[in-house]
Amino acid sequence: MYGATIAQFGWAIFTVLCVFALSYVMNLSGQITTLGIWLAQTGAVFAFLSPLVGWFGVAVTGTDAGSDALFGGLQLTAAHQLHASPILFGAANTTGGVLAKMISPQNLAIGTAAVGVVGAEGTLFRRVFGWSVVMLLGLCLIVYLQSTSVLGWMVVGG
Repeated sequence: MYGATIAQFGWAIFTVLCVFALSYVMNLSGQITTLGIWLAQTGAVFAFLSPLVGWFGVAVTGTDAGSDALFGGLQLTAAHQLHASPILFGAANTTGGVLAKMISPQNLAIGTAAVGVVGAEGTLFRRVFGWSVVMLLGLCLIVYLQSTSVLGWMVVGG
C-alpha cells in the first residue's frame, strides 16, 4: 500500500517538497522581506489584500503549509511596516489559503485521482472557482474591518 500510494502521489509529494525548498531560498535570500516592504506601501489597503496573498500562494503551491512558509515572512514584514497585528495578517494568510485549496491544480489532480475521475479537473475547477472568489472577497472585507476599530476587538493582541 505504501508503495502504491507513493507511486500514485509521487509527483504531488515532489512538488510540495520543491515549494518548501523555494520558500527557504526566498526567505533566506531576503526576497520575501523585500516583497513585504513593497506590499506594505499599499498602506491600510494591505489588510484587505492580506488574505489574497495566502489565496494566491495556495492556488500556486497547492498547499497551505507551503503558502505559509513562503508568504508568512511577507505578512510579518508588512504587519511590522504598517504597525498592524502580525497575528491578524498571519491568520489572514492561512485562511485565504484554505479558500484556495478548492481551486489549486495540485489538489484538483489529487482529488480527481483519488475518486477515479482523472480528466474532470476542469469541470471541478469551473464549479468551485466562483465560490472560492466570493468567500475570499468576504474574508478580505472581514480582515480589513478587523484591522480597524470596527472589528479590531476580535483580534487577540490586536
